[in-house]
Amino acid sequence: MLVPLTREKFEQLIPRIATGPQYKYYWGNFSDLLQRLLISVVSVAAVLLIKTILGLDFGLIFVVGLMSGFYWLWGPIFWAGWRNYKCRGYKYGGFFRGRILDVWLTDEVKGKQETVNSKGELVIVENREKLINIEVGDESGFETSIQAPLRNEHKGINRGQKVEMVVMSNRPDLSEIDEISDIYIPSRNIWVGSYPFLSRDFFTEVSKRIRDGYDDRPQQRRPGRENRDSRDSRDSRDSRDSDRKPRYSQDDRYSQDDRYDRDDRYDRDDRYDRDDRYDRDDRYDRDYKYEKSQKYEEDYDY
Repeated sequence: MLVPLTREKFEQLIPRIATGPQYKYYWGNFSDLLQRLLISVVSVAAVLLIKTILGLDFGLIFVVGLMSGFYWLWGPIFWAGWRNYKCRGYKYGGFFRGRILDVWLTDEVKGKQETVNSKGELVIVENREKLINIEVGDESGFETSIQAPLRNEHKGINRGQKVEMVVMSNRPDLSEIDEISDIYIPSRNIWVGSYPFLSRDFFTEVSKRIRDGYDDRPQQRRPGRENRDSRDSRDSRDSRDSDRKPRYSQDDRYSQDDRYDRDDRYDRDDRYDRDDRYDRDDRYDRDYKYEKSQKYEEDYDY
């Protein structure tokens, strides 16, 4: 399912200013912090050198030096805002809801380090990171995949679970998808993605509104068929077992067609009565492992 979003909602889902998860993403690890600190120190030194050579006004130099000295702090805000700006540059956005088609794990080399072993030989050590790959799609045939670092909460991800995300395009009909956001798995309350594109609180609110809107739509009836809801209400008063009947048992189209009642060739052929091999084979009755599997029960339907 793909629902077009208005420009207002699209810009609300992808904020202009960095959110908490986005700031944390660009904050990085300790080595990233040291790199920003080095940039701040070099920038302050360059500003002081320029002031000494050119004799610029102290007020302007103080502001520039102050901003340069705190780059280690506001740098993540700048880079997250820049990435959001590029995403907001797409003209159209859509709300996508589908299912997980496949899940697999891969390893990626993030860096190499040269060391010397006990024998004095040069050894190259590869720094690898485990990644989770998720392929998603819907009934229309649209398929895409997303990759993210593996986390402990990803253990509950399985095939068949419903996923939601935002797609971005420059075409009004969203026929060509240029970018996708991180994905959300409602049944597990898990976010998966390399970068947290979305304002997550607002996204869950939009998801609930769209889900409620589709659930409240009147069911389309086929031409020539009566309202099944009203028929079911009448039949429930006539028979106490009406709730347990099959879906089409109350449609008398089949009861009026008695050609199968007159054709008793299967009644005369008793070879199926003598073949009781399926009655003796109760291996499926003893195999109850599927009854204890509840991993899809938590994946509720909208």
